[in-house]
Amino acid sequence: MTVATEEPFVPPPTETGPLHEPRRLFVALGELVLAAVAVWFSFDVWPRGIANVVERYPDDIVLESTRWVGSWMSLAILLGTVAALLVLDAVRQVILAVRARPKRGK
Repeated sequence: MTVATEEPFVPPPTETGPLHEPRRLFVALGELVLAAVAVWFSFDVWPRGIANVVERYPDDIVLESTRWVGSWMSLAILLGTVAALLVLDAVRQVILAVRARPKRGK
């Protein structure tokens, strides 16, 4: 009985894999633009969630309070989270776009 001690030789791929696609840079750029828009809207939405209420009563009594509107605050936090995820995926796209090509066999 003969036991093979050598592993079969498989040559490395000579073609670029589906991960190395320079067009991913354009996808990353688009995601960064969307992230910037999401952050801009987040800063625009946040002040809408704060309402200052001032009530004046006789005898010069003034009551001031701040009302926090949860729906606007939640939307601002959601937009910030979406922006963070878009930036994270843009970094991933850039890494996949510029990764090294496989070495060619000699």
